[in-house]
Amino acid sequence: MEETIIEIGTNYMDFVSKFHRTIRNQKIMLVYEGEITQTITKAFSSMTEQNFEDSTDSPTTQKRVYHVMVECLQNVAKHADDELTGQPELPGRGIFMISNNENVYTVTTGNIIANEKIEIIKTMIDKFNALNPEEIKEEYKKMIKESRLSEKAGAGLGFIDIVKKTGNKIEYYFDKVNDKTSFFIQKSVINRD
Repeated sequence: MEETIIEIGTNYMDFVSKFHRTIRNQKIMLVYEGEITQTITKAFSSMTEQNFEDSTDSPTTQKRVYHVMVECLQNVAKHADDELTGQPELPGRGIFMISNNENVYTVTTGNIIANEKIEIIKTMIDKFNALNPEEIKEEYKKMIKESRLSEKAGAGLGFIDIVKKTGNKIEYYFDKVNDKTSFFIQKSVINRD
């Protein structure tokens, strides 16, 4: 019995060591897994502001990172689903990371979604990723106007807002969990000015 405990402990310690190395190698500034609430979003906002105090990044870059971070956290909070049922889970649970590489910041989120939402999300992101900057501005204005009329018309507003703010395509991936749900990973890249 003692050997099992030591083995489990050793495996866990090895995991922590590898996790630490991965975080350092990937230049991850912040990583979190759990419920995404307004309180958590405020805490991350405050931490990000503190990290930028010593930064040489332009105020424009800092604002973009901050804006994308908040938008991504709100998407998880509002749209995460329960892993077993595929039904909305409030507050949403997910994973959130910000990395800081030489030329870019990367905001990555992951959360469970119902499999029935995959095609809708793919279609929206692919549509926005295919637009040029002028088309994005026009589509964004149109979506803002329509979202005032109905909540359903506002679907995808967060995605187009991220593409508009970053000038980059959203990368995404779906990892099937079971027959009802998948793990949706979204990566947004913010170039440094």
